[in-house]
Amino acid sequence: MVNLVAAQKPMMHGLMKMAGVKPYIVEIEPGTVMNFWVPLETLKKPKKGERPEPPAKPNKPVVVLVHGFASEGIVTWQFQVGALTKKYSVYVPDLLFFGDSITDKTDRSPTFQAECLVTGLRKLGVERCVVVGFSYGGMVAFKMAELYPDLVHAMVVSGSIIAMTDSISETTLQGLGFSSSSELLLPTSVKGLKALLSVAAHKKLWFPDRLHKDFLEVMFTNRKERGELLEGLVISNKDATVPNFPQRIHLLWGENDQIFKLELAQNMKGQLGEKASFQGIKKAGHLVHLERPCVYNRCLKQILASLHADKAQN
Repeated sequence: MVNLVAAQKPMMHGLMKMAGVKPYIVEIEPGTVMNFWVPLETLKKPKKGERPEPPAKPNKPVVVLVHGFASEGIVTWQFQVGALTKKYSVYVPDLLFFGDSITDKTDRSPTFQAECLVTGLRKLGVERCVVVGFSYGGMVAFKMAELYPDLVHAMVVSGSIIAMTDSISETTLQGLGFSSSSELLLPTSVKGLKALLSVAAHKKLWFPDRLHKDFLEVMFTNRKERGELLEGLVISNKDATVPNFPQRIHLLWGENDQIFKLELAQNMKGQLGEKASFQGIKKAGHLVHLERPCVYNRCLKQILASLHADKAQN
């Protein structure tokens, strides 16, 4: 029987190409490759018999969209790419063990993801960018901003935290009624996937069981490695610090987020200081960019416009 999720992938890829991005594999180092959806205008079609040229440098301000844990880049950001490509050079990476990105290294930390992502962006000619991070991708984005302030000009973060500490992990899981991050984020059954969607979305989403089953088969690959990513995410409370970020950081949140609640976002804004700002979107949960894409896109475009206006003034 045809997997319906797998069957719609070519259509999704076609829509992304129409929106102005195309997949491109970057070797980060031997044994590590990352897939990026990159602006079409940076890729030249090679002449017959010739090797393809490396991508050209982007010619518009760069926005990097970093996905969460439940799916790869273009599935996460399917409603945002087309809204941004007219004014921005949009790059959508697949983090390691998602999509076509893979490594033979054993490091599973957000720091390693951030380092590989930055290496890939630099090989693609990106010198400065705004990073938009969702959930797990937000934690990777915070690491990018901390370690590479020369590259990351500013951040927009949705449904994420600076780092997953013991206490935040325990409190979040207890509040949701799950025993572990793997039980929540790596479901093995239709029932488990429904439970994840019920806490991630504000409105109840209904899909036939077959679609849930097909999504599990296609989107939850590399289970062993992803389980290790979740283990590598949690740090001890005593090791948790708030870096002094030089960038402007915008927190764009679903007001009904049950995973990383509104109070957590507002506390984080206080920790980040005067360069941080917060904006809530009503009637939206953790999956705010998928539940209310039009509102999310409008807010995101306003934030990006203000960031580039500030940059122009400076």
